[in-house]
Amino acid sequence: MRTVLLGAPGSGKGTQGVVLSKKYNIPQISTGDLLRAAVNAGTELGLKAKSAMDAGALVSDDIVIGLIRERLSQDDAKNGYILDGFPRNIAQAEALDSMLAELGQPLQGVVLLDVAFDDLLKRLTGRRTCKDCGSIYNIYYSPAKNYDECDVCRGPLFQRADDNEETIGNRLNVYQQSTQPLIGYYQQQGKLHSITGTGNVDDITAAVGAIFDTI
Repeated sequence: MRTVLLGAPGSGKGTQGVVLSKKYNIPQISTGDLLRAAVNAGTELGLKAKSAMDAGALVSDDIVIGLIRERLSQDDAKNGYILDGFPRNIAQAEALDSMLAELGQPLQGVVLLDVAFDDLLKRLTGRRTCKDCGSIYNIYYSPAKNYDECDVCRGPLFQRADDNEETIGNRLNVYQQSTQPLIGYYQQQGKLHSITGTGNVDDITAAVGAIFDTI
């Protein structure tokens, strides 16, 4: 089962990826995690990535594709994987397809978690975190009993600096410009499966799992 989870920031890709990885016993592969691990390990690709990051530049697609190729060669990925956070644009999708074709392991399906823009804003700007124990709340969907106090340890709640509406709006706009075209790209390949990413988390997992079972 070789799949990609697509969706905007706040759509629940990370949450679903963790659950589905355990359910199907295949790795959830996050390019962010791959980059951090390679940099920490001081691998050849990691050193190249670190050089780019230290210079304030974006890590090249070639490096990211190389990291993914290395990761897919590991034993736990032999039965499939869930790519989370990559590709982010058409050029990356084309490079990924080329690399997978070389390996004889093309993607079997792509699942889009479709969430309306306003819901995404509420999910991200409504997030509040406890300074003491790290518990997370949302003022719209899962508020603390007391607005500014953690239910678990009564520590103070705060909003992360990058969870403000302007920053979140910019992130969502970048997604719409760069990543949304992937929907049409994978539709043309007949690989896109779209589900509504709102509602009960377990119901969403079941819906994605039903797709996984048919691809």
